[in-house]
Amino acid sequence: MRNIITILILVVALGLFWGSAYTIDETQQVVILEFGKPIRTVKTPGLHFKLFWRTVNKFDNRLLEYDSAPNTILTEDKKNLIVDNYAQWRITDPLLFLQSMRTVDQAHSRLDDIIYSSLRVELGKHLMHEIVATKRDSLLRRVVTAAAESANDYGIEILDVRIKRADLPPQNEMAVFDRMSAERSRKAKQFRSEGAEESVKIKAQTDRDREVILADAYKLAQGIRGEGEAEAIKIYAKAFQQDPDFYEFVRSLEAYGKIFNDQTKVVLTPQSDIFKYLKSQKPTW
Repeated sequence: MRNIITILILVVALGLFWGSAYTIDETQQVVILEFGKPIRTVKTPGLHFKLFWRTVNKFDNRLLEYDSAPNTILTEDKKNLIVDNYAQWRITDPLLFLQSMRTVDQAHSRLDDIIYSSLRVELGKHLMHEIVATKRDSLLRRVVTAAAESANDYGIEILDVRIKRADLPPQNEMAVFDRMSAERSRKAKQFRSEGAEESVKIKAQTDRDREVILADAYKLAQGIRGEGEAEAIKIYAKAFQQDPDFYEFVRSLEAYGKIFNDQTKVVLTPQSDIFKYLKSQKPTW
């Protein structure tokens, strides 16, 4: 009987110990409740003890990510943008988080409202091209500041908000595409027109340069030809001065060679001067 009582006492003691002990790892933080009333917050990792009737509520203390569904936002230039964004956040006050949100799912629902409201206000102050291209980083920093201020009331710290995609609604995409296509076609026609104009200018300049080069070459050739002819005349004159008869005879022979060939027909009188050297020759027969 005594052994049974001892065993029962040990079992009860073990149960009390098991119900009183709890552990916290590096990724967790705990709120201890007693009949729904918060007693204390524990953030130190390790083995801890509590009264066995008290309950332990554990929350993640790591950086969490919230990915929202795409939402439509109206920009300053009255254009609708479908914005797909995500946020990084963490629980900084687990007790306040438990009292206001209770679960991470409810926190996501609240974050959706907070971040969308901040995005809608901030993006509504800017033009579409500023949101998409030029001012995205600066306006997102302001979104983080505004959203973090609102989230502090729930024991949440928002560290970053980023836009994954910012697209036009499907009904507007085709109109934008057609406008972009028309603009590119206009630019292409402009470039072709400018290219054709430049081509005409280049061809005209090339033709002018060609004519100038040919004229200069012709001028130079005529000068060289004139100098050659002048030199030839000097040589002929010098030869004529040395022996006029022989010079006349040689020139006559050259004339015979040009006149009397297989394809030339010449009608002359026997008294022509060209036959002077032929007449002086006596027949050999």
